[in-house]
Amino acid sequence: MLALALLSLLTSVVALVLAGMAWRRTPGRATGADDAVPADVLGLRREVAALAAESKATFRHLSVVRYDAFGDMGGHLSWSLALLDDAGDGVVLTSIHGRSDARTYAKSVSGWASEAQLSPEEQEAIASARPKT
Repeated sequence: MLALALLSLLTSVVALVLAGMAWRRTPGRATGADDAVPADVLGLRREVAALAAESKATFRHLSVVRYDAFGDMGGHLSWSLALLDDAGDGVVLTSIHGRSDARTYAKSVSGWASEAQLSPEEQEAIASARPKT
């Protein structure tokens, strides 16, 4: 939830910065080397840079893989959820749903990999959460 709030705030600040840049380029305004950036825009740029640095440690890369853990069960009730930051550090949570019970597992992830043995679904969740470059 905190990650979504920070992302929303970051988006708002970026929109304000872009609006300020568009305002500077409005026809009829003086443009040239002497045209200084208003102090409030500089302040917004500093805030955006601070929020961007802060957000690198938040869980921004998320992915859920739903599947049937057992052949006789349907409905994709089992799932694996990867929650990772920009460095690929975080956790993968898995819930295996059976007829009479459900079991939940948590495995730490560091650098997009885990020291614990991962199921194919957990590997898929991590791979899906990783940004495409």
